[in-house]
Amino acid sequence: MSSSDWLSTLETPFLLIDESRFIRNINRLYSHIEHLGGKIRPHLKTLRSSEAAKYLLKDASSPATVSTLAEAEGFVAAGYTNILYAVGISPHKLTRVANLLNKGINIHILLDTQEQALAVAEYAKANNVTFSVFIEIDCDGHRGGIRPDSGDLIELAKLVDGNGATLTGLLTHAGESYSCRTGEQLRAAAKAECDAVRQAARRIREVGIACPILSVGSTPTAHYVEDLSGITEVRAGVFSTFDLVMKNIGVCTLDDIAMSVVTTVIGRNKEKGWIFIDAGWMAMSRDRGTAEGPIDYGYGQVCNLDGYPYPDLYVAMTNQEHGIIVLSAESGMKTEDFPVGTRLRILPNHACATASMYLQYQVMKQGSSEQETWHRITGW
Repeated sequence: MSSSDWLSTLETPFLLIDESRFIRNINRLYSHIEHLGGKIRPHLKTLRSSEAAKYLLKDASSPATVSTLAEAEGFVAAGYTNILYAVGISPHKLTRVANLLNKGINIHILLDTQEQALAVAEYAKANNVTFSVFIEIDCDGHRGGIRPDSGDLIELAKLVDGNGATLTGLLTHAGESYSCRTGEQLRAAAKAECDAVRQAARRIREVGIACPILSVGSTPTAHYVEDLSGITEVRAGVFSTFDLVMKNIGVCTLDDIAMSVVTTVIGRNKEKGWIFIDAGWMAMSRDRGTAEGPIDYGYGQVCNLDGYPYPDLYVAMTNQEHGIIVLSAESGMKTEDFPVGTRLRILPNHACATASMYLQYQVMKQGSSEQETWHRITGW
């Protein structure tokens, strides 16, 4: 069976991974970071799949990042042992973390407040465990974390280290890089991110706390960073599949996007120039991440079944199970060009959001007609 055969016969909508592009994207970033002397701690949140993780993690002890404890537990079940839970810890989740520690798993937690640090210390004392902690550093005002020059930073570091925990490292995420549009802006964001965590580490080390790991990263800055001196690891997640948000930022091209939703034409409205497909927001997600970008892709870029994009053709509207492609004058297409039953591929705005709509992914294997199925770890 050729790839075109199973692409044409599987029930739609389904999520498709192009293995060739997936591998190429991984190799691109790993080569860049390794050339700079750095290491990757990939964020596994996009696909949350143990089958996909085999491409990103060289062995069981390779460093990985997750966004939920369900992921941590799922990847531990798959044999992985070095996991950073990169969302601020909530005290009620410490029992699940401790359960992994007691299995010999090298799991790290993240915090940025005294309340969290005190909860960690209290739980550790009561349960005879020692946690590995990262403090989040705010490098650009995007979300959480402590500013590297804050007076609270040293106080927090002292509160963490030796009080039921080891201060293993500092972590920062250049979330504002998603607003960048030029290489110059991205290089500046990457430098600011690294400088912030270096400054914070210098201050903490001056008071005698080792704080050995410095962790930075976002997909945009990871591709544009130029100097990793003093930086231990780089985190990035959506780089393996990319998406239209990353294309708008300038980190990838349409040809790099390794994820798409395969859908079927189910109707047409000739008067309005509408094509109806069986992929609504339940298949694509409601993410409109490209709305403020240089190109608004609606709910996704429309491609033919071979993956070639139709210029100026996007999924403009979605209902729960219906997507609507509006034929613009610029596209040069007519409703008759899309008979009922035609299969299309839709490139997603935000790969993480679209992947979350599926329990499994269909994989188009590199250099063959084989089909493979990957499974998603669900829950929190």
